Parts: sequence; structure tokens; C-alpha cells
Amino acid sequence: MNAPLLADERTTLGAVDDIDRHSPQPMYHQLKQHIIEHIATLGLKPGDVLPGEHRLCAQFGVSRTVVRQALLQLEHQGIIDRVKGKGTFVAHPKTPESLVHTLTGLYEEVTARGGRVRSEVRTQAFVPADDDIATALQLLPGDPVLMIERLRFVDGEPWSWTTTYLPERVGVLVEHADLRDQSLYALLATYDVRAVRGVRSAEASSADAEQGALLRVGEGKALLVLRSVGFDVDDHPMEYFIAYHRGDRSRFEFQLTATPSDLSTASLRHTGLD
Repeated sequence: MNAPLLADERTTLGAVDDIDRHSPQPMYHQLKQHIIEHIATLGLKPGDVLPGEHRLCAQFGVSRTVVRQALLQLEHQGIIDRVKGKGTFVAHPKTPESLVHTLTGLYEEVTARGGRVRSEVRTQAFVPADDDIATALQLLPGDPVLMIERLRFVDGEPWSWTTTYLPERVGVLVEHADLRDQSLYALLATYDVRAVRGVRSAEASSADAEQGALLRVGEGKALLVLRSVGFDVDDHPMEYFIAYHRGDRSRFEFQLTATPSDLSTASLRHTGLD
């Protein structure tokens, strides 16, 4: 049997014979598939240690370039995590979220798939709106807004740090509500306050010291930042929030649909009329 590769030396990921140098499939692709198959076969769990570059080179008889290509693709696919100075690990699966293209909140998104959301409410009080908040909510700077700052947990794990701002007319409805284990959207709906449209954006960011500590990822780690303004049936802004999501636990999914003009253009190109 070949020398084992995992840290506990009980298992092996493959042998030199497993790489077919006559196959039309690139060697890095073959190596990537071997790693995926053996993670499944061995029942490895998130956080389990995988072999590093040197051991994979020796085990499969391939160059470091081949190994790096395989690991890079696995990392991009969210199958492994590579931590500088520590090693390569089976990744925690990223949970798809549709929060960017729908008016769904995190609570509704997670409970719909059988998970549990809990919030640590750090702030729930009226504050004067700064310039950015006032612009988003179409208020004057200094107008009172209810600020709700929550550290959100999904199935017991820190997931996002969200700060929500509500104009006074909406904020007074939930100023004293217990938001630890319930949806803000569902609560507002009981007062017939609902978002019917919104503008949301997503961007990448790096955790600062405070964000890294709260989300338990460490300073400098990747975050996904979601910003949103929701409008009610009268087209008045009813909510503005900024949410920092852990980049190692979630990914945002987008639903795309071709517009009639897109289909018309595609048809013209197909017939050669353009």
C-alpha cells in the first residue's frame, strides 16, 4: 500500500498509477477528481486535514504546477480551504443564498431550507441619520432612525453582521420588539408594512479587526457585503441595511432571465440578419 497522506496516517488519496499520462484529460483535472472522490469515499468532514503540495507531488508523481492547478480549482469550487502556514483542509460547504435578487430576508431564506436563525441584538435604538442613511431613506441628515445591529447565527454559527435602519414611522412599530428569534420582515408584516421592491448590491470586502472577531474568521478574511434599500407599496423607503456575510460560508446566487430584446437580438444573429 502506498504511504498515507492524511495527517493521522490512516488513509491514502491515491497512487502514481492513478494518473493516466495518455488520457486526453489534463493531469490536474485527474488529480482534482481523485481528491474529490476520496474525500467522499473516506467520509472526510469539514476541517479534516488534506495533504499539501509536496506530498501530492510525491504521491502522484506530478509537478508542483499540476498540483497547484488542481488545488486552485478545488479552492474556487469551495471544496477545500488553504490556510497559509497551516495547510489544506476540507472546506465547510458554502450555502447558496438568493438574498441579492429577492426581497427575502436571511431568516426566511434559512428557515425555508430547514435551518435555524438566531440573532444577538447588539443595538436597538433611535439614532440621528448620517448623510448616507438619510440619502438611502430619503430623509434629512439628523432625522431619527431606528438602528438595529444584529450578529446573526445560522445553526449556531456566526453568519452575518447586519445593521438595519428604519425611518421613524416604521421604527416606532418595532422599537421594543424581541428580535432574537424572529423575522423582522414577518413582524413588520403584522403591521401591514411590506417591501414590494428594492435595490440591492453585493461586493467583496476584507474583514477588519472588529468584523473578523465577531464573525470568528479573523482580520483580513473575505466577506460578502450586501446593501439594500426596501420600498413599501407607496414607494417610500422603509428599510436600509448593510450586512457583512462570511465569505467562507455563503455564496449569493442570481436568477437570470433573458429579456424580449435579448431574445430578438439572438434570433437576428442566428438568422444572420444583423
